[in-house]
Formats: sequence, structure tokens, C-alpha cells
Amino acid sequence: MGVAGIRGGDHRSCGGIPRGIGWVWMAHETRSRPNDRGICQHARAREKPTEQSLLRRCNYTDGRWVPDRTGPLYNYTACTTIKPGQNCLANGRPDTGYLRWQWKPTGCRLPLFSPEDFLRLFTNKHLAFVGDSMARNQAESLLCLLAAAYTPELVYRDGEDNKFRRWVFHSHNATVSVYWSPFLVEGVEKSIAAGLGHNKLYLDVADKKWAGEMPAIDVVVLSAGHWFLHPAVFFEEGGVVGCHHCPELNHTEIGFFDVYRKAVRKAMMAAAAAGNKYVVAATFSPSHFEGEWDKAGACGRKKPYREGEKEMEYMDREMWKIMVEEVAVAAERESGRGSGGGGVRIEALDVTRMAMMRPDGHPGPYMNRNPFAGGPKERVQNDCVHWCLPGPIDAWNEILLEMIRTHYWT
Repeated sequence: MGVAGIRGGDHRSCGGIPRGIGWVWMAHETRSRPNDRGICQHARAREKPTEQSLLRRCNYTDGRWVPDRTGPLYNYTACTTIKPGQNCLANGRPDTGYLRWQWKPTGCRLPLFSPEDFLRLFTNKHLAFVGDSMARNQAESLLCLLAAAYTPELVYRDGEDNKFRRWVFHSHNATVSVYWSPFLVEGVEKSIAAGLGHNKLYLDVADKKWAGEMPAIDVVVLSAGHWFLHPAVFFEEGGVVGCHHCPELNHTEIGFFDVYRKAVRKAMMAAAAAGNKYVVAATFSPSHFEGEWDKAGACGRKKPYREGEKEMEYMDREMWKIMVEEVAVAAERESGRGSGGGGVRIEALDVTRMAMMRPDGHPGPYMNRNPFAGGPKERVQNDCVHWCLPGPIDAWNEILLEMIRTHYWT
């Protein structure tokens, strides 16, 4: 895979050289971009890729994190879509080394994100992120990457904690939506107020909140997994088929691996049913808690793991394996339909290993503003699941852009 242009930045605030639609190549020019503290710095352009190199498939997930002195792709002070709990620098995180790593695939190069190219590909199209808070985390990362060059308008908001939102980039009539659906299938979330101590999942029914809108969606990113670890009762055909972590109930304990598989399978079938879609399924993103979740230093590492330093946990590997296997089955099913398959393409956005290597990229205690303002604390709330913005998850969207580019070119 060839290399794309310069890392994007907010050229409006840094006085850089703005690019037009499509690739712009400057062999001897430099471009301004904001660093993690909002100070302009320069990044040098890279060589122009050929059409042949762009169409050559790349295994972007086989690679390593390498130092990147140019820093983040956008300015955290300028992006308005960052959830406060993931705006680590604004919350007082003192170290910035986690911002200076770039994912480098083994057999090819990962192009640097281009807001212009992404929106050009999505002119008059609708991209939807469907799933849990990891889907939302990735969507907000993408919006920051795009807003470095173009301003989105929030046109719809609904639900507690902004769980359903939609933005439009009027410059390209491009739409980005977030659908809260932590199980992908129909479900009832546990609620202490309602006296429900476990989730309810209906494994044979896709969540209509997003599945019912698939005809209007061109590309969907499915991303869920962490909610399947919680206590739950599972239903199929109107009856209970088992539960997970429910000792107080008279149901058979069946764990959550097979349940996750069924939910993913049903979701991909529902997404493909509308025809002429590109379905992207993000694999499981491991957490990095070390010890107790509310203890200082629960995820306090400052650098990525070195190669061979960390083995993937059994649960993380199984969740990854399930998604990859189900994507392969679904892709084979759709390809077997030939011209009558409705033009559906299904692929995995395989981020599990690259996410596993980044224990340094979580908010940790900086999910809250200035958590140590009163001095050191023995107990403090930590987020070792989601990702700081800017942060490692921005690389997910660099890969997503290349997947979409290849999809539309082929």
C-alpha cells in the first residue's frame, strides 16, 4: 500500500497549507499541524502512491507501534465532540508520550489520515457506528479527525448521555451517526432503579433501533463486546435459554462466548439484509486494568508493550476469534450469492492486537478533571477500557479509511 499525504491538522488555526478534495502532494513543502498542546509544528509530505499500490491489499493489523515525533492528528482544544471523560489532556494528564506513537504495518505502509479523502468518499453517503461505548469512542475520534478540516453540524440527539447522535458535513452532504446498541440484538439493560440486576438479551432479534434504519445507511461499523461480560439472561424464540453470572436465578449458566457469537451473527445478517452495504465489524478491544479498578495506577503505564512483553488474555483472544470467524462466515455467505447478493461486502476491522499493545492510551484517573488536585490518593476512579482522544484509537480510523477506499475502488 502506498503512502498518503501529510498528517492532517487544523490548518485554519495553525496557518498550514490547506488541501483541496483528493490527494495533494508537495515534494518540497512542509505543512503546519497542531501538537498535543496546540502549538504548531511541521510534518513533511510523503511520496505519492500509485493506483496499483492503493489497490494492493494490506494486512494492516500485522505490525507494531513505532515512535512518531509529529504527534497527534488534531488539537484536543479545538475538537468539540470529545467526551469529557476521554479528553485526557484537558483533564490534566501530565504526560504526553502516549501521543507520539504510530501504527506501522509489517508488509506495507498505513497512509496518514486525510479528512478530504474520507469525506470525498462519503459524499452523499451515511456512515453509522453501531454498538457500545467503544463504537462511540471510535466515532468521536473520527469526528475529531474530520473536524480538523471541515466543521460538522449536530443535527440529531436523543437518549441519555447522547447515546444516539447524527452529524452532517454539509460540504459533502456526508452523514456520521452513532447508535447505542451494546448487545447489537434487542436487549434490556440492567437497572437498579427498576429492580433489574441483570441484562436481558433476545438473541434472535436484531436491535431495531439501528437495524430498522439500515436502508438509509451505506457503511456500518459494528463494535460491541464488553457488555456481554455483565450478568445477563438470554432469550430465543420467546423462552429463556440460559444466563451468565446469575446464581440467584434458576437458569442454566452458559457463559457469554456462544451468546456473543449468536448476537454478532444476527447483527451481520440484519446489516446485510438491506443490500448494497459495506459492513465493517471491529474486533474486541482489550482493557488494561492491573489490580483493583479504583486503585491509583490501575492503568498507569506510560509506553506501549514491547514485542513479546504481553501475551493476549484468554478471554480477549476468544472474543477476537469469534468476531473474525463470524465475519468470515458472513462474507462467504454474501459472496456465494453472486450478483444476487445485493452488493454486500463484510470485513473485519481487526484491532485486538494493536489495542492490546497500548496500555498507556487509556484515561485512567484522568477520566475526571484534575483527579489529584488535592494531593495523592490511594483510591481513585479509573477508566482502563476507553481511549484518550487524541490517542491510539485514531489509528483505527486510519485503517478504516483505507478499507473504505479499497472497497469503493474495487
